Amino acid sequence: MSRKMLIDGEGGHPADEEQYDFDLFVIGAGSGGVRASRTSAGYGAKVAICELPFHPISSEVIGGVGGTCVIRGCVPKKILVYGASFRGEFEDAKNFGWELNDEVGFNWKKLLHNKTQEIVRLNGIYKRLLTNAGVTMLEGEGKVVDPHVVEVTQPDGSKKQYKARHILIATGSRAQRVNIPGKELAITSDEALSLEELPKHVVILGGGYIAVEFASIWRGMGATVDLFYRKELPLRGFDGEMRAVVARNLEGRGIRLHPGTNLSELTKTEEGIRVLTDKGDALTADVVLFATGRSPNTKRLNLEAVGVETDRAGAIKVDEYSRTNVPSIWAVGDVTNRMNLTPVALMEGTCFSKTVFGGQPTKPDYGHIPCAVFSIPPLSVVGLSEEEAVEQGKNDVLVFTSTFTPMKNTISGRQEKTIMKLVVDSETDKVLGASMCGPDAPEIMQGIAVALKCGATKAQLDSTVGIHPSAAEEFVTMRSLTRRVTAGGKPKTNL
Repeated sequence: MSRKMLIDGEGGHPADEEQYDFDLFVIGAGSGGVRASRTSAGYGAKVAICELPFHPISSEVIGGVGGTCVIRGCVPKKILVYGASFRGEFEDAKNFGWELNDEVGFNWKKLLHNKTQEIVRLNGIYKRLLTNAGVTMLEGEGKVVDPHVVEVTQPDGSKKQYKARHILIATGSRAQRVNIPGKELAITSDEALSLEELPKHVVILGGGYIAVEFASIWRGMGATVDLFYRKELPLRGFDGEMRAVVARNLEGRGIRLHPGTNLSELTKTEEGIRVLTDKGDALTADVVLFATGRSPNTKRLNLEAVGVETDRAGAIKVDEYSRTNVPSIWAVGDVTNRMNLTPVALMEGTCFSKTVFGGQPTKPDYGHIPCAVFSIPPLSVVGLSEEEAVEQGKNDVLVFTSTFTPMKNTISGRQEKTIMKLVVDSETDKVLGASMCGPDAPEIMQGIAVALKCGATKAQLDSTVGIHPSAAEEFVTMRSLTRRVTAGGKPKTNL
């Protein structure tokens, strides 16, 4: 069997083939690891993958095939977002003629059960995908003991070593806790997806997408929610104008925002958890969620012993092809802390396989990657924010915005606007970035991302016929310039 390898003197000599149990050994069966395993096997490589035993809540010795996204991330989170969205739908339905009882019951345990059943189903699907691809699956904790050797500690404690021509690390990341007194009383997003009882009052620390999404989820299910974050607005790194819109929507849905505020201490009391802020204020909650970032899963991989370089945060350093400083060891996904999104890990896994086994050296392309914050309503973006466009561009930046009441809200009476935005290069007319906050934003933005990836200009969007009546048509009817920002100037806001 012929296998095309990335150069560096690693060609497939028959004598060398006998030295290895596998062409590729993958540590971590999340999105990136599973994709790399399957595509590598498709190129004819002999592949093995190891993963920790399955459980909805992860630990250093618990994981599951499918990884964070499937088991304790995007998928179960989105299921809870769907569940929480019905509260607003019931309220909106009244003006559309639906007569509902004042008290609509909600069974948290039923939703939790159905959510767990779904991730168990998906876990089984991922296992079948690997089996059907001819990948050898091993349950246990893997660590690197040599540039070509992985040691797997099996659930019964026994250890076994496997020799591989290439080793791919795809162990993802783990939610981290803030180091304050009483931190053990708080939960992370892992536990938040599997709480036995629905909390009545939640305190959330963090201003990122996980914090914002869980605030929307719990508020949608009727809980009182207090959201604390250090900056003036949530969602640092997103377009400033859209951040303000999200904050306004969160408050409009009844979430209490505490900008510029941190937590300093948690204490267990008879009433619940007493939360003390750095401003000296105190309140009591049933649940405190730390949503303050994630750390790469590298501590138990034995990387230092084999010379694999990591950064200060523990992320594995890789080159443009996902290769570490040790030629036989590679890494993809959140463990490299490049762009921590599931579709990006899938892309990196595919590029790795093409490079190492497909004879097609391929670098992941991080341009025009869309993403979404599944708040209620959601935010979705692609390309550059206004701030990034102004900072990076040599030409003036043209900003087009549209603010309107969605047709549904004109009848329901909900006081919530949809906001859309396009950022355009004044000289080339190329659309540099797009963003939207409103119902169906992620579904719409996926199509806009295709256009931007193809280099769409504002004129091309303007010449596109819209679908009427729809929110999406606004992206092709924004004719009036909102503002022009000079190169090197300061972005402004009209929203």
